[in-house]
Amino acid sequence: DLDPQGNCSTGIGISAAERERSSYDLLIDQARVSDCLMPTRIPNLDIVPATVDLSGAEVELVTVEDRTHRLRKVLAEDTGHEICLIDCPPSLGLLTLNALTAADSILVPLQCEFFALEGLSQLLQTVERVQERFNADLGILGIVLTMYDRRNRLTDQVADDVRSCLRDLVFESVIPRNVRLSEAPSHGLPALIYDHACPGSQAYMKLARELIGRLPERRKAA
Repeated sequence: DLDPQGNCSTGIGISAAERERSSYDLLIDQARVSDCLMPTRIPNLDIVPATVDLSGAEVELVTVEDRTHRLRKVLAEDTGHEICLIDCPPSLGLLTLNALTAADSILVPLQCEFFALEGLSQLLQTVERVQERFNADLGILGIVLTMYDRRNRLTDQVADDVRSCLRDLVFESVIPRNVRLSEAPSHGLPALIYDHACPGSQAYMKLARELIGRLPERRKAA
């Protein structure tokens, strides 16, 4: 979890009081991943949680020589996991830059709203710069449309515009607005555990199957 808000950590059931070490320690102190991991109630899923300390990490990293490669270095030493998912903050600062430099590919959630299109354009430009300067192997695994509401004409317009411009990059699976999805984080549970039968959970399972199909062969076995 690389977002100072720590929503990913909270949503998976890790309270703020339980987070003794975090992704801040990875970036600033270059701590080992194994020393910062916490188990979750989901089999085979561990998490390096986020804390509010991350809010000041970007300021602390400004004067560090290898500030864009800090996360990449510590993740390269972790041999205990096949796949690492990095939850990024909703900004394009040093935290996100570290994630893009460390990643093989990115998965872009896109709200079906007009202003989200502007943010997507900025993100794609940033990805190109990262490819040129820091991580030539970085690719876009796909773009997933979220908070989709069939009753809203603007939602359909945004979805159509994105698909017409980015074509195969956009996943067929769409995540709808769903009350049960909104409720799940307040219970400290992923939606699939909170209510696996709700439309939102079913949409995420469909997305997971589609996403696995796009992974490189060496990752699918995981």
